[in-house]
Formats: sequence, structure tokens, C-alpha cells
Amino acid sequence: MIAIVPLRPALLAALVVASTAIGVRADDTSPWVSESHSAVRLLAGSRSGAMLLGGIAFQLQPGWKTYWRTPGDSGVPPRFDFSKSDNVEAVTILWPAPTAFPDGAGGTSLGYQSQVILPLRIVAKNADKPVTLRAAISYAVCEKLCVPVEANPELAFNNVASTQDSALAAALDTVPVPASVGDTAAFTIRDVILRGDTEVWVDVVAPPASKVSLFVEGPTPDWALPIPKPVANGPADVQRFSFRLEGLPSGAHAEGAALKFTLVGPDKSYEFNVTLN
Repeated sequence: MIAIVPLRPALLAALVVASTAIGVRADDTSPWVSESHSAVRLLAGSRSGAMLLGGIAFQLQPGWKTYWRTPGDSGVPPRFDFSKSDNVEAVTILWPAPTAFPDGAGGTSLGYQSQVILPLRIVAKNADKPVTLRAAISYAVCEKLCVPVEANPELAFNNVASTQDSALAAALDTVPVPASVGDTAAFTIRDVILRGDTEVWVDVVAPPASKVSLFVEGPTPDWALPIPKPVANGPADVQRFSFRLEGLPSGAHAEGAALKFTLVGPDKSYEFNVTLN
């Protein structure tokens, strides 16, 4: 015979509180959607009004990588569709600064290793109604070969304090900050120089011995510009980068084009919008 021991009131109350806390934590994240080399899930920040902060978290096995919005010399940028969400007006993806790694074919790809959170700024249609984010995610993970992945996580955003706020805040700190060419910061782009019709110089001011990376994107995704490379024997007071205006779509012209530069340093990264002239 199994004896049934009644719970003391204090113990019962503690169990109720614990189960409630577990429920709140579970509501802050969707279940991991996993395949053999990676996993992805959604994160929900604390909800307040019509603007919400969320995130897409990726975990990658050692040696495997996924890609930035511009993958570099080779690779597949991730694609996202939030159209089946409930009470969502718009979703903006914020991209942490990428790292560069060999693509296995002599070139360089841009993306993420180990783990990354892409912050999301979500606008609700109605601030007083429930929000459920449904994401159709297509991405690739690569080691020596690339594997395409499809995932469809979903997550409801609740009017409670989220356990994911600190993780989302840390992810936001890795997103490049908007900046202006020629400002007086200790780490910035001083000048962008169009040389003829085929070459661009970018002069970067940085603290001595700083490891600096520079990436460039065209005005539309079909611009496949090369990754800027450091120039040896450049001016003494700057780190000069150079790239050729290759990979332009048919009929496009470099002069007057709106380019986006991402400048990445050891501790901070910045984003510059520049019109070539």
C-alpha cells in the first residue's frame, strides 16, 4: 500500500510558486528547433506597449558556421518570413557585427560561429491585444559542406517581465551603431575616396595596434561587392582599406551609389551610409 502524505501549506505554496516561475520562463522562449548541426529558437523580451523586443537565437556545433545578411565571397544569407504572425505590424531584424572566416574555396565568408542572437524590433498592430510571432526561417550551416535548414518556431509575447531581457540587451550591444564619416571619434571612418571608376579607398582612424575589419554592401542585395582589404604602406595616421567596384548588377553605376560600410573593432562596431561621388 502506498501511503499518501498530505503537503504542509508552506510546501504546497512553494511548489505553486516554482511551477509558476517555470511557466513564465518557458513563455520567454520557444522550444529549440534542432537538426544535426544547429538549433534555432525565438526569444521574447518584456512587453510594454506596441513596441516589443525579441530575438532569434542560433546555436551551432563546433566548426560549423552560418551567415550574415551579406555572406561574403560565398554562402547563403538567412531568410525570414513573419507574415503568419498574429497582431504584428512589422518586424525589423538587427544584425550583430559578423566575423570573417575562410570559405574553403580560397575566399572569405562573413557570418557567425558557436552562437548568436539576432535582436528583433517588433511593432504590434494593437498594443492591448496578444502577440504571437511565427517565423519561417531558411538558413544554411556550413563546415566543409553546407546544409540547408528550414525552421518554423513560434512564440507568444506576454505582459510579464522576461528572463531573456539581459540576453537581448547583450545582443543589442553587438549590433553596429550608426555613425557618420569624418566625425571626431577615436574609432571611425575618416574618408571614402572613389578613384576613377573602379577602385574605392576607405581611410579608418583607430587606436594603435587595433585589429580592424571593414565590410561593404551595395544599395540592393544583388550588388556583390568584394570585402575591402588593408593597403600596405598607406598614410601613417590611418588604416587604409581598398576594394574594386566589381560584382555590380547589369546597368548599375558606382558614382552616386549608396553604400553601407560596417566597421568592426575589438570592442565596438559602427555602420556608415555613404554616397559615392
